[in-house]
Amino acid sequence: MGHTIGIDLGTTFSAAARVNELGKPEIVVNRDGERLTPSVVLFQDELPIVGTMAKRSAATAPLDVVQFVKRSMGDPTWKFETSGGTSYRPEEISAIILKRIKDDVELALGDEVTDAVITVPAYFDDAPRRATMDAGRIAGLNVRRVLNEPTAAALAYGIETEVSGNVLVYDLGGGTFDVTIMRVEGGEFDVLATHGDRNLGGFDFDNALMRLLDERFQAAGGPSLLDNPETEADLREKAEIAKRSLTTVEQTRVVLATAGTTKVLPLTRAEFEDVTSSLRSRTRDVAEMVVGDAGLDWSKISHILLAGGSTRMPMIRTMIEQVAGREVVRTVNPDEVVALGAAIQAHLVDVEAGEGSGESHLPVLASAITRPRIRDVTSQGLGAIAVRRGGGSDDDVENVVIIPANTKIPAKRSQVFETIQDNQAKLKVEVTQGDDDDPAYVRAIGEQTFDIPAYPAGAPFEVVYAYDIDQTVFIEVHDKTAGKPIGTFEVRNVATMDEAAVVDATDRVRVLDIS
Repeated sequence: MGHTIGIDLGTTFSAAARVNELGKPEIVVNRDGERLTPSVVLFQDELPIVGTMAKRSAATAPLDVVQFVKRSMGDPTWKFETSGGTSYRPEEISAIILKRIKDDVELALGDEVTDAVITVPAYFDDAPRRATMDAGRIAGLNVRRVLNEPTAAALAYGIETEVSGNVLVYDLGGGTFDVTIMRVEGGEFDVLATHGDRNLGGFDFDNALMRLLDERFQAAGGPSLLDNPETEADLREKAEIAKRSLTTVEQTRVVLATAGTTKVLPLTRAEFEDVTSSLRSRTRDVAEMVVGDAGLDWSKISHILLAGGSTRMPMIRTMIEQVAGREVVRTVNPDEVVALGAAIQAHLVDVEAGEGSGESHLPVLASAITRPRIRDVTSQGLGAIAVRRGGGSDDDVENVVIIPANTKIPAKRSQVFETIQDNQAKLKVEVTQGDDDDPAYVRAIGEQTFDIPAYPAGAPFEVVYAYDIDQTVFIEVHDKTAGKPIGTFEVRNVATMDEAAVVDATDRVRVLDIS
């Protein structure tokens, strides 16, 4: 049997980890000797190059480099086209990154990697979760589980320290943001509430700094650096370097040049913090909301865990400590803790499978908590579109939430609906994600139409929704009048790839020589 590993598939950096022979989770270095692999792909003569070399090429060959693709997972309209005219979906770009990681781990371990647990932001809905699973399949991996990133971070921290109490995980990565609160006690990891923003991360802090630097460059007599891809890519690189410098020093200088104009612009940490204050406030608001959703106040939070490389910015640590009235945990590496938690979950999946077959020879976790139990929650509500009672019109509709956000998973809930016409022949179940009763503020993720017997108006039909541990959706419909089921379906999100497309993409990626 091949190895099962944990993978943190990040917006800006990715990492792989495994539980070693001594029962300890550890990061597996890539072929370049690095613990983190930039989630960047360069297409050079149609051949993909992944990682540090690709990232360094972003400024010199911006049209041949693709990055930040995680933000587009589950978006069927997003495409990247190489200079040679080859088009890739976000699942395929992510698969190229995952295949490079898979190959690197096989090189390091000297053995085959067949299976993986891949982490996703807690606030990812059904489409990007399925897209992540599809990316793993295209890369040649059997994806055993998709695990929420804050849950993975808390799992790694809890296993290492054998902590107890209410743990708040503030996870600010390169492109996504989550806050999760869980109760940890005696090996039980019980998620109480989660919320986030899939379009908020270090990328946005970089954008704010880029705009500031561009304004100053123009004020000093230069042209806008945002007007063409080459100068914009160079500006992004310089802004990211400046952001990292201001993590350790109070001020730095940024050298910008184009079209014969060179300017040296001073930049202070205070200026950077001022221009990004609204982004920081957005994360604070989410954190305070999650504390309330968990039924707690800040005094009941025992531990604050920072995950994601963007939490290295001093203003983030200062802000959350001021709001919470306590210091954050400083004993974990925010860049690696999610991958380590994924490795622990991968190990647990292997242990369960081995026990089921009676052939487990895996090491035992080197912790007093050798068999942690994880209870996660839904990140978003799950509902159905229905005509309002007494409405009588297909236009007079509402969204009926069947499984609310922050429900423990796996979850199974039902709602009884009634037909609106005599002898109605069809029943359409339109599945939504979101927590608003207004259909304009939720997203349709799938639908199915069933033939039903001819009944008078008001005939009851029960619609049963189920979320599994990966937060994918399964629907059952029952005829309450006849007392029998009329059909089932699994939601295959309209935004994700169908099976034929996944097979085609798998064949295409398999033959790529990925460097």
